[in-house]
Amino acid sequence: MRYLVDGYNVTRRDPATSGLSLEEQRVALAARLAVRGADLLGRGAIVVVFDGRSGGGADSRRGSVEVRYSRDESADDLIARLAARGDVVVTSDSGLADRVTGAGARVVPAETCLEGRRPRPRGGRFAAASAGLPPGANEITRELKELWLTGDDTDGE
Repeated sequence: MRYLVDGYNVTRRDPATSGLSLEEQRVALAARLAVRGADLLGRGAIVVVFDGRSGGGADSRRGSVEVRYSRDESADDLIARLAARGDVVVTSDSGLADRVTGAGARVVPAETCLEGRRPRPRGGRFAAASAGLPPGANEITRELKELWLTGDDTDGE
């Protein structure tokens, strides 16, 4: 799966980055996604697209995150051109969302990339039996919690 991130659409919605310079916004988002991208979005390639040109006009990488610049077109146009069936586009821009869903991409809101978002659960709960515990083990745990946490001492000591 590939995630196409509408860079400034995300950074301008994020209280942690919205007040920064554009360069600082770019660096912060790329760094965050390089470290927490799989937790925030899921497994897959992450491409962050920003309007304009970088200092030298070249695209770059930050760890596993590819950073692209739209150059002579808008970031929305580049994302719409890149989006394909199976891709996930991260944006809260309804116009861009309409364009990419027509290409078969799925859209998630920009807030998906915000630092305060809770990590995705890695899986469901395991049945006690899968951990080698006997049936009813959860009841034993509940009873022990009640004894330990309420401080009831029934022996009168």
